[in-house]
Amino acid sequence: MTRDVRRDILDRLVVWSDRHIAGELALDRSGAMHFTYAPDWLADRDAGPLSHALPKQAAPFDDALCRAVFGGLLPEESQRTAVARALGVSPDNPFRLLAALGGDVAGALAFLPSGEPPPDEPVGDAAPALGDAGLAALLDRLPGVPMLAGEGGARLSLAGAQGKLPVVLRDGAIAVPRIGEPSTHLIKPEPERFPGLAANEAFCLALARAAGLDAAMAEWRIVAGRPYLLVSRYDRVKRDGQTIRLHQEDFAQALGVPSHRKYASEGGPTFRDSFALLRAVTTRPAREVLKLADAALFNLIVGNADAHAKNFSLLRHGTGEVVLAPLYDLVATHQWPELSARLAMRFGRASALEDVDADSFARFAEEGGLGLPFLRRRAVELAGRIATAIDGGLAVPGVDDPVLLGDLPGTIRDRAERLTLKVQR
Repeated sequence: MTRDVRRDILDRLVVWSDRHIAGELALDRSGAMHFTYAPDWLADRDAGPLSHALPKQAAPFDDALCRAVFGGLLPEESQRTAVARALGVSPDNPFRLLAALGGDVAGALAFLPSGEPPPDEPVGDAAPALGDAGLAALLDRLPGVPMLAGEGGARLSLAGAQGKLPVVLRDGAIAVPRIGEPSTHLIKPEPERFPGLAANEAFCLALARAAGLDAAMAEWRIVAGRPYLLVSRYDRVKRDGQTIRLHQEDFAQALGVPSHRKYASEGGPTFRDSFALLRAVTTRPAREVLKLADAALFNLIVGNADAHAKNFSLLRHGTGEVVLAPLYDLVATHQWPELSARLAMRFGRASALEDVDADSFARFAEEGGLGLPFLRRRAVELAGRIATAIDGGLAVPGVDDPVLLGDLPGTIRDRAERLTLKVQR
């Protein structure tokens, strides 16, 4: 950071990765943010960049990239407004929001005031389980106080427009993480506007796994008449009895695109951009490119029109391996007519399953650098695996009553057949 900028700094946050200082996020008097890597981090060959958009360099990064990468860790839309209101800060002030919420975010980073090291993971008695009454009360509070912002010292943040809360799970019981304790799961309460959403997502995630895709584990649950989804965090792993944070970033962050431009129609990343990102960053690009192609085909079949750039992520393992993260936020959005049926990222030129034709496959294959005959075979194989899983009575964790799913399995089964017919013409 230049001398002039340093003189104008209003506040600073130290950016930690695990228990190592990665750099400094500064706020100047004009409200702009600047990020600078720590010298020790730059000198460490084993310390990778915090983002593909923030390559290791001595020069500082500007406000636009800071908002895209670090601001991309924060809640969006109404969730962000509610958090800001609870904290008494502006929703357009990502620095202050990170100062309040950046203790446990997606991935392995933490944002703390200068001189304050990351808290040690607590020892001794585990956090008390909430129980049904406590969990129901918590879910009732979340709409007004997302992430429990400002309550009990909690400093938690997750991106996205849907309400969610990081929790810990022990022997099936849910608890709020103690200060310094990494969360292991996410709770996603079902929005009143979209009844059946939790069961829908649980089904789509289970179907993806049954069809051979790498997808997050999730269980449908209900408490006091309130359905919710309990999702295992793929960016947390158990090692020697401890929960370890893994670094991750979504595609929008990696490409330096702010959250409000996550949709391709708003100038956000396309599949062409996404395939190029995987080839530039991942350890085994050919494998990861194929996984993304499968994800695009799966979303086309199930009718998930909301698979935008923040719903795909890169995951960095402790070994240094970089992969496409397990799929998450898989929802058959066509179940709600009020939601747009247009794909967040077009499949070729097609914006919906009904628009898919030979040209769509040819263009998508070109965008992904895939052979067209191979892609067409892959689509037919995946559609077949989806149909087989549904016909076999797919087991969905927590969903014991098929009434919860309504006509969803049959609708997706029909969509798989329709895609197969389109491909084989």
